[in-house]
Amino acid sequence: MTATPGPSDPSGPAPRLPDGRWRAVDVLLWLIAALAYFVFPEHRVLGSQVIITALFALSLDLVLGYAGIVSLGHAAFFGLGAYTAGLLATHGWGEPLSGIVCAGAVAAVLGYAISFLVIRGRPLAQLMITLGVGLLLVEAANKAAAITGGVDGLSDVPMWRLLGAFRFDMAGNTAYLYSLAVAFLSFVVIKRIVDSPFGLSLRAIREGARRMPALGAPVGRRLSAVFTLGAGLAGVAGGLLAQTTQFVGLDSLDFPRSAAVLMVLALGGTGRLYGAFFGAGLFMLMQDFLARRNPVYWQFWIGLLLVVIVLFGRGGVLAGADAVRDRLARRRVPKRGNKP
Repeated sequence: MTATPGPSDPSGPAPRLPDGRWRAVDVLLWLIAALAYFVFPEHRVLGSQVIITALFALSLDLVLGYAGIVSLGHAAFFGLGAYTAGLLATHGWGEPLSGIVCAGAVAAVLGYAISFLVIRGRPLAQLMITLGVGLLLVEAANKAAAITGGVDGLSDVPMWRLLGAFRFDMAGNTAYLYSLAVAFLSFVVIKRIVDSPFGLSLRAIREGARRMPALGAPVGRRLSAVFTLGAGLAGVAGGLLAQTTQFVGLDSLDFPRSAAVLMVLALGGTGRLYGAFFGAGLFMLMQDFLARRNPVYWQFWIGLLLVVIVLFGRGGVLAGADAVRDRLARRRVPKRGNKP
């Protein structure tokens, strides 16, 4: 009978939970984002859009990459958060911080309400339910033109000064730092969650949902909780977009935005946290560059890049980088029988 490796068994130490410590690459990523504010002052508006897109992608990564819940209508929560923040400001409450809190809360309520339908279905059913909810919200916002502005949207959303001192300007100075601060705080919270036993249970559910009830894990409640959390985070990202651009349109709810955030995760990689940031940066910067060079056919080159990554870099840019690093590491290790 073979002994099971334990903490004191030299034959195989028991795996440990992630300790949540920050590595050098974690600090480097945020330092680069902060330095970009000073190095590229003329691109602060684009930078704030990249950060907001990364935060939106992070919310989907939490649902898809860690819990394995597929969604084709995640923009429903993003757009709902955007309209919440926009309508609050339009009706006299333009305070930014409380606005994004309300945006996240309203989106989380919708996420919780539909989570019980989503988690019970198989992947195809999950796709259809989330897509259906997104299309319903688009049509509702279009019909309620007296409230939402319909196809014209909400323009010139009046925003108060951030912390009573910093005005949202056309150059994106306040928008960039504000978006970066919200994204950083959100990332810290999400990192703590995915590195906790709750996050480990989500990975276990993703890999084998039918086995988890035998271990006493409440699969339904945990999937509902993470779906609600992902919806709330998407609402925060949508609220940020409304506040920094001072405009909310039907496109914030529509299917193309859901498809775009899926492409972002395909580029960066799912289940990695940083995949959302790398994917958002690559996607937005390439979109901006290609749209300037070729305004008509830029989508062709984006599609070609996605095909290449799917064929040769499965798992996204970060997975491809890991594969190259592991291959180089294996080459450095001397084979058995060879003298060092």
